Amino acid sequence: MQAMRMVFLGPPGVGKGTYARAVSKEFGIPHISTGDIFREEIARGSELGRKVKEYVEKGLLVPDEVVIEVVKKRLSQPDCERGFILDGFPRTLRQAEALEGFAPPNLALLFVAPDEVIVERISGRRICARCGAIYHVKYMPPKYPGICDRCGGPLIQRRDDRPEVVRERLRVYRETFTPIIDYYRGKGILREVDASEQAPVVVPRVLKTIREYYGLG
Repeated sequence: MQAMRMVFLGPPGVGKGTYARAVSKEFGIPHISTGDIFREEIARGSELGRKVKEYVEKGLLVPDEVVIEVVKKRLSQPDCERGFILDGFPRTLRQAEALEGFAPPNLALLFVAPDEVIVERISGRRICARCGAIYHVKYMPPKYPGICDRCGGPLIQRRDDRPEVVRERLRVYRETFTPIIDYYRGKGILREVDASEQAPVVVPRVLKTIREYYGLG
């Protein structure tokens, strides 16, 4: 069977990480998040981590060549021989083109949901200011509004989760990712998945799409 080299695309809040973890578990291939790799390298204090930290602390985007180097190094590990799921990469057309040179993906899954669904998902999130527990006012509410079940701390809404900020993030996402989506569509490997419902409905849909694409029955 061919290696399952996948790229997961979609707007913030669509659930890519949740679907990637489910696919990783189902097919035994690693879920690779560039954000996670960066945090690990920074925590280790590696040369790469120090380089990444410099940009992050200045609020700058990590340059393409650094991100590409990080991903190339990770994809050369033995656990990627049977395939991988990339989440958070590529983020630019240059990154997508570079990926073709060392580990060309054979499936790009695009998760789609209406803006209002995403705004509701993200803006409904509440985080405990004391212990960091996460809730959702609609899907996972605390027993008592505004109070953490775990430690009794106050629940807050992060600035990034406010509706107006989420709408701006969606605008930036479309501007940034349209060329990448078009790139994979042009290669004939893009498949869309409706992610407008909750994970228990979407995950089986994702697994079915993947099985059909790779001819796994």
